[in-house]
Amino acid sequence: MTTTAPTTAPAATTADATTTRRPGLLRRHRDFRLLFTGEVAGKYGSSVTGLALPLIAVGALHASAFQVSALPAATWLPWLLIGLPVGAWVDRLSRRTVMLFAAAAQLLCYLSVPVAAALGVLGYAQLLVVALLAGTGAVFFQTAYTAYLPTLVDEADRAEGNAKLHGSASAAQIVGLGTGGTLAQLVGAVPSLLANTLTFLVSITCTASIRQRETRPAAAERRRRTLLSEVGQGMRLVARDPWLRPFLLHGSLANLFLTAYQSILVVFLLQRAGLPQGALGTLIGAASLGGVLGAALARRVGALLGTARAMLFFLLVLPALVLLIPLTTGGAGVLCYLVGGLAVSAGVVAGNVLRATFTQRYTPGELLGRISATGAFLNYGTIPLGALLGGALATALGLVPAMWLSCAGVPLAALALWFSPLRRHRDLPTDLVMPQH
Repeated sequence: MTTTAPTTAPAATTADATTTRRPGLLRRHRDFRLLFTGEVAGKYGSSVTGLALPLIAVGALHASAFQVSALPAATWLPWLLIGLPVGAWVDRLSRRTVMLFAAAAQLLCYLSVPVAAALGVLGYAQLLVVALLAGTGAVFFQTAYTAYLPTLVDEADRAEGNAKLHGSASAAQIVGLGTGGTLAQLVGAVPSLLANTLTFLVSITCTASIRQRETRPAAAERRRRTLLSEVGQGMRLVARDPWLRPFLLHGSLANLFLTAYQSILVVFLLQRAGLPQGALGTLIGAASLGGVLGAALARRVGALLGTARAMLFFLLVLPALVLLIPLTTGGAGVLCYLVGGLAVSAGVVAGNVLRATFTQRYTPGELLGRISATGAFLNYGTIPLGALLGGALATALGLVPAMWLSCAGVPLAALALWFSPLRRHRDLPTDLVMPQH
């Protein structure tokens, strides 16, 4: 799930940007290849964790539906608590260094779960703490990562880079969900978390091996700016901009409802479809194949329809099929989840590819961390609220009514884009007009 002049940040490539029919980024750009490999490894481990933690809570600790929904809520809560200042910090620090420390912190958090289980002291409270601390590391990593990519590749390569990174992330999540369910069935949900430690080691190694270094603001310039003023500048730019503002509103609402249904999805599929753990991971992973397809189609559909019109197609039309998910039952009824999940994952990932490329081109490099963090603060900040909303609706109304209400909100959130400049334009703009002071 989930965003002026072209960026002034320096870029490094191994081929001139004007060369036609060049080999792909993975073949000709060593540093991008390392970033790509590290991201694939990290996303695989995270998808294993996203399935393993609820399975541990349900199977080993007999948690309720609300307790299960509280785990993703804790994971995303740090975006509300520290999301804004992290963006300003990232603009002051080496983004690569921030990514390394954040990945190491997440590794230690997840490793503590199998260690505690081996000692016989694992409890639900520890799962909540692990989710909260690992989520804090994710805030730092994701904010730094978003601002780091434009310093690594030329502007002409960013659409390809975003498509490859988002596509690979979806593919890694598919494999992670499938193998995560199988691992949980074969060796248990707790030992399956050990896969996460290995993937974070790969991610750390790859990130540490990147040679390109971004240019940091001069120390005198950093001293002249206060953290509060930098946070305020990012918030004002996003709030006043006619393009960034509707993206922010849509992302906030869409993530609220996406997380609401996803937070109760494991329990819903176990009860409604009667699937074993291994088949559950395979089914969720198969639905995530839409993300790979969306990443592959994003640039092509954007070129054919125009990037603004493509955004409406991917974020309004396709996600409407999410309404099939509440119809899921056992046997052939699982096709309802499969089709709905494929459509919504394709739309979300394709929209993310187009929006990430737009934001990196539209936003000055020295402001990218702040503007990205401002968007992430509200986009990701609604995720813990959505997780609690899903659990609360399931507790009060039951799983099926809760799934209907949560899924219905996903296409409705895209009305924020329909009533915006996107509907009147073919393509997204490339220049942010800085407000006059």
